[in-house]
Amino acid sequence: MAIKLSANYSKKLGLPQYSSHSFSASVEIELTDITQVQAEVQQLYALLQHAVDQEIQHPGFVPQANDQSNRNGHSNGSGHSNGNGRIYQIKNERWNCTVGQQSFIQRIIHDNKMDKDEAENLSQMLFHMDVKQLNKMQASQLIEDLLVKAGKPARQNRWQSQHQASQAA
Repeated sequence: MAIKLSANYSKKLGLPQYSSHSFSASVEIELTDITQVQAEVQQLYALLQHAVDQEIQHPGFVPQANDQSNRNGHSNGSGHSNGNGRIYQIKNERWNCTVGQQSFIQRIIHDNKMDKDEAENLSQMLFHMDVKQLNKMQASQLIEDLLVKAGKPARQNRWQSQHQASQAA
């Protein structure tokens, strides 16, 4: 008896100017033993997630805001737009991601006694820009990579651990 197992992983990300891009990957395999299903599903999910996450980092053309801060009633010196019209600024530092992401990046670095240059180098390697210049999508990826670098489980594993803990309770 042959069992067909189909897996698909898809991700859609918002970009500036109400734009977005998405990428998905699918695979289909045949199994002969139903006891292999759970292990194969986990392996396929991890494989597809990694492949999609690597490819979606290259968004191609991204529309640029035309002086977004002036259209939203903010002066050019007050902060920085993240593409959705919101201006973020903390302690006179301009960051392109959300305040929460900025705070989380700084907390990961502090709590794990990392050198700020590690985060900067990782940002340069992944996106060819400084941490403060990252948009929300890029900051999310940086956060995931910083957590992995700090020895924390990846997002999927963190969710599974929380889910398993709640199931056991």
